[in-house]
Amino acid sequence: MEINILNPYVMRILICARREDSINSISKRMGLSYGWTYNWIKKLVDIGTFKVTKTGLLSQENNEFYIRVLDFIKENFKNDISFHYSMLSLFGIKYCFTKTDAVVIWTNGGYNISRYRGYYPIFIKIKKSDNSLFEWYCKKLGLHINSDGGVFYSVELLEDFDVSYKKGIPVDTLDLTIAFMKKNIYNFEPALEMIQDIYGKKFGIKYKEVVTNVL
Repeated sequence: MEINILNPYVMRILICARREDSINSISKRMGLSYGWTYNWIKKLVDIGTFKVTKTGLLSQENNEFYIRVLDFIKENFKNDISFHYSMLSLFGIKYCFTKTDAVVIWTNGGYNISRYRGYYPIFIKIKKSDNSLFEWYCKKLGLHINSDGGVFYSVELLEDFDVSYKKGIPVDTLDLTIAFMKKNIYNFEPALEMIQDIYGKKFGIKYKEVVTNVL
């Protein structure tokens, strides 16, 4: 393996690159300057990982470096929760976090429930027109969709949907998340109290006081 060019930038380039792509598109998905993206892709072209065409770049999926890097990623990150979250932004698709993940985001990480490493669904919405591309990326990286265990994406496919952003993270609107919590009040009453305190909502929930009095 060409160890001298193996670094986080190169790994992210190989993760987000499509079969047919362009330096400009890759740099935008990565949030990396065109110059730096060009620099590392040129090195990958030199070792045969990409082929330059008249329209852009063509991934050489039989290239030894390409294969070994992706094998390394699949072996080491297929059960990594953080990896599943961070990779979505590299796919170039419309998505947002929903259900329990939306609760986690709107409570600033203060409330998570019914998930552990052996069973960790990541709840996302995906635009139907992007689903084939999403599935292609997941297969490429060895990530699971709608599985029975482990870390996996629990996907809701929609024609389109509204997206809010909390600290730059795409998520269901706060109102929609509140509606989800109210529908599942027995699981999310403590989270609703957090939302009440953080955003000045008036739900009349006094969960902490009730629990303290009982204890």
